[in-house]
Amino acid sequence: QVQLVESGGGLVQPRESLRLSCAASERAFRIATMGWYRQTPGKQRQLVATITRGGITKYADSVQGRFTITRDNAREAVYLQMDNLKLEDTATYYCYAKIANSWYDEGTDYWGKGTLVTVSS
Repeated sequence: QVQLVESGGGLVQPRESLRLSCAASERAFRIATMGWYRQTPGKQRQLVATITRGGITKYADSVQGRFTITRDNAREAVYLQMDNLKLEDTATYYCYAKIANSWYDEGTDYWGKGTLVTVSS
């Protein structure tokens, strides 16, 4: 069973940086879109950034110019470089992947268990 394992969260001061990593626990048939979402208490989980298998990226307006999403298809991994962090970036960050298990499979959404990022002065 494929699992998404995140790492890299922690406590950081404003304007500093963190790099989040996520990798599939085992070889998947095909991983399409991967990405990062975040959630704070009392709010819905929101998109941070996504990246297609071909490298097309999408970012939330609030993180454009500060965050960079990349992926390594061979390693089945996705990364989020978070620069110039702000207080409002504090959240639990969840890794996402749409994974197909056959040629006829449209893909299933997979989620990591989350990694906490706290931005505080």
